Amino acid sequence: MSIEELARANVRELVPYQSARRLGGKGDVWLNANEYPQAVEFQLTAQTLNRYPECQPKAVIENYARYASVTPQQVLVSRGADEGIELLIRAFCEPGQDAVLFCPPTYGMYSVSAETIGVEYRTVPALEDWQLDLQGIADTLDGVKVIYVCSPNNPTGQIINPQDLRVLLEMTRGKAIVVADEAYIEFCPQASLVGWLSEYPHLVILRTLSKAFALAGLRCGFTLANEEVINLLMKVIAPYPLSTPVADIAAQALSTPGILAMRERVQQILDERQRLVEALQNIPCVEQVFPSETNYILVRITASSAVFKSLWDQGIILRDQNKQPSLSGCLRITVGTREESQRVIDALSAEKV
Repeated sequence: MSIEELARANVRELVPYQSARRLGGKGDVWLNANEYPQAVEFQLTAQTLNRYPECQPKAVIENYARYASVTPQQVLVSRGADEGIELLIRAFCEPGQDAVLFCPPTYGMYSVSAETIGVEYRTVPALEDWQLDLQGIADTLDGVKVIYVCSPNNPTGQIINPQDLRVLLEMTRGKAIVVADEAYIEFCPQASLVGWLSEYPHLVILRTLSKAFALAGLRCGFTLANEEVINLLMKVIAPYPLSTPVADIAAQALSTPGILAMRERVQQILDERQRLVEALQNIPCVEQVFPSETNYILVRITASSAVFKSLWDQGIILRDQNKQPSLSGCLRITVGTREESQRVIDALSAEKV
């Protein structure tokens, strides 16, 4: 028997998540991963690398709780929000019995995490405006334990209607966990559901330091939920999910000066996004620029695959969304620096329609 045959059947058939780094490319303008475009400098202060770290570093938890306006008992820190996605399936879904549900087009890790663990996933495609098909969800709920809703949604960039989220939370009360993935919430903080936690015991919120905090390389994310949910997740998380240097830098990033600096970065990105949107709307090959509440813009482009390849060859790496449901002809562009935006504008303007 080959090594391949020894592997679980679902792993043999699994298509891994195609992350920006996995897709490769040789570029100098990287606008395919929704990262902050410039490095932020930190100095390590903890030198106790001979000791195992705390499972849930106190300073990180307390700082994030203060920032998010929750109690420390409502916070779990993990290796990015991606680990939070997986922990929820492991804690709440019985393989071969329960299911998770999400509404494409959306983030690809929900399906990959479910497949890896051997849990069924169901999809209810979003409506034409990429809002939730509540009737479709209601018709598909039997056996569903975890529902993922990305808001603002990746890759479309829009906020999910709050009233629809309330209907979903009422519909699932006592039946399923509803996970609001708020990876991009710093770009539209007014849309956060964190104030709803006291009302809905089955609401879970995912957050990250990868975007507005400019720390994608740190791999540090958070799960916000009621204490009962956090206690269950603590049973399945690895003993030492955060290394000491990660916890050290995360605590600094979440200090008062760190949060002020993050808010300045957010404003800079929002200003640049507005400039980029206005420029894109005047480029012949650009058919549609969709409204965004995030640090990226979804754009429908004539001959998008050829344009994507042309920019790729020029070292401008965007994210092709053609294979996502309802996103034919769409490319996603991360908002970078002023110079990076100009490179994109000039390259797209030079494309022949």
